[in-house]
Formats: sequence, C-alpha cells, structure tokens
Amino acid sequence: MRIVVVAALGALVLCACAQQEEAQLTGAALVERGDYLVNGVVLCGDCHTPRLENMALDETRELQGSPIPPSGPPETFATYAPPLAGTPANFTEEQFIAFLQTGVRPDGSHPRPPMPPYRLNEADARAVAAYIARLPRGDDAAQ
Repeated sequence: MRIVVVAALGALVLCACAQQEEAQLTGAALVERGDYLVNGVVLCGDCHTPRLENMALDETRELQGSPIPPSGPPETFATYAPPLAGTPANFTEEQFIAFLQTGVRPDGSHPRPPMPPYRLNEADARAVAAYIARLPRGDDAAQ
C-alpha cells in the first residue's frame, strides 16, 4: 500500500512539473506582446521608421518605411526599408506571419541584408503582425 501511495505522489509531482501549455493571447494582450517584440526585441523601427535630423526615430511615422544608409554594394544590400505599418504591402496577414516564421516572402524570395532572417515562433509572429496591423499606414497617418 505504501508503495502505491509513494508512486501516486511521484506521478503527481511529475505532472506538476510538466511544461504547461500557454494560453493563446488575444485582443489587447496580443497587441501588447507585439509592441514589446517589435520595439524591444526584433527592433523593426531601427530600419523601417524614418529618423529625425538628430538621428532619433520619428515616432510620428512609426514603421512608415525609411532609407537605409549605404552599408555595402547596392546589388547586395537593401537601400530602403519598406513600410510595415498596417501590414506590409502585397502580404496578407497570414503571409506576413509565415514570413516572420520562415524569412521567405510569398513569392519565394528572401529579403536582402541588413534584414535578418527572423524565425519567430507562431505565437510571437502573430503578436508582431497584430501590433503592426494596428499602426496607421503612411496615407492614414497624414490625415
């Protein structure tokens, strides 16, 4: 009997230590996670947000696209970071999420450096896409 009780307690301890599945974020919590990732981890704004004369990011035009200072031969390195705000042009939400997970565009191509090949997990890719989708596009920001 004692062995059965010890075995049952051991099983309970192991179950308690098992990795718990995280609840999927939705709504404001998903956007908040995306804000943290975009602005604190993957730093999209460093390239995709224009800079002011003092080199600070122009927060009034967050992720509206920006020239990239030359860092190598133009045929190898991108010279312009396209707008992301409101979801990048020519991407559906699902295509953008897949891009953030694989680094491959819907047409099968890869972005040129200095764009890193992000490999976000699905939950983080969805959070980034949710945050970026809520930002006004360039045309919307001017109104």
